[in-house]
Amino acid sequence: MRQVRQALHDNKVRLFAPIHLYHLAAAHRRCGDYDVASELLEEGIRIIEATGERMFEAELYRLRGELQLEVGRVESGEAALTTAVAVARRQQARVWELRAIAALARHWSENGNTTAARDLLAPVYGWFSEGLDAADLQRARSQLEQLH
Repeated sequence: MRQVRQALHDNKVRLFAPIHLYHLAAAHRRCGDYDVASELLEEGIRIIEATGERMFEAELYRLRGELQLEVGRVESGEAALTTAVAVARRQQARVWELRAIAALARHWSENGNTTAARDLLAPVYGWFSEGLDAADLQRARSQLEQLH
């Protein structure tokens, strides 16, 4: 992972760097290296702001929110997830909006607010009439079933 990170830093063009930083941050998160994961996400967000390459912006904010919630930073985690939803809506990226909303609904559900979680997730899941066997939609459906 260090070699990949160094290669990204050496890339002067920074083309597609946010998506690579996202995947690298996700790997560090899985390894429990939350500080490095957070640094990588922040770097990806800085690159987005500097370059205007916003293709993966919502996913960076979603992962940032999930990571913040995982380490107990509830306020900043919820704020990042809310930003992820807003970015996805602005970009009309429905799957990324579903992912961000599912993460926020999962957090609310885990904290006893199942009604709000269901009310948030159900209409977004309802948008989809095709591809219902896709992993994101299967997870959302399962999550909704648990909320009933």
